[in-house]
Amino acid sequence: MPALRQNGGLLIQSRSSCVTTKTSNLRFRQATRDDLVAIVQMLADDPLGAQRERLADPLPPSYLQAFEAIERDPNNELVVAEDDAGGVVGVLQLTCTPYITHQGGWRATIEGVRVHKSCRSSGVGRQLFEWAIGRARERGCHLVQLTTDKQRPDALRFYEQLGFVASHEGMKLKLAL
Repeated sequence: MPALRQNGGLLIQSRSSCVTTKTSNLRFRQATRDDLVAIVQMLADDPLGAQRERLADPLPPSYLQAFEAIERDPNNELVVAEDDAGGVVGVLQLTCTPYITHQGGWRATIEGVRVHKSCRSSGVGRQLFEWAIGRARERGCHLVQLTTDKQRPDALRFYEQLGFVASHEGMKLKLAL
């Protein structure tokens, strides 16, 4: 397990370096509760995530509640990538949804993609997506879709390199709770 470090009174799971290289084999598995700190740390570790995530010790209960809901839903998978040393270096959520359109076909949605900052540009993201696309095929999906924030041009270029096409204009409506 990665070491814990003190940061402003909070214990935060961290990794000092990425053990994975472009030629390494990552292990992909369903996330466990023990992975939540590492996952939230990756989600919070960029300018957009820092505005919407809350990395605290302990984590807010909403993260565990969401994890449990995902875990119960057979059409949702929260997947982590582990490096050679067993550290969590990437995460994504894969949701398979049946649709009436496309003759009742299934499609997969990839969301919440993050790679640990020490592993970016090392091939982790590509391997994570290759795994997710293969999993979508196994589940009988005819399409894989994702959204990316317009403030993330590097992510958009990466997805285009993987073969994704910006074929639709997506829209979102934030709901007040």
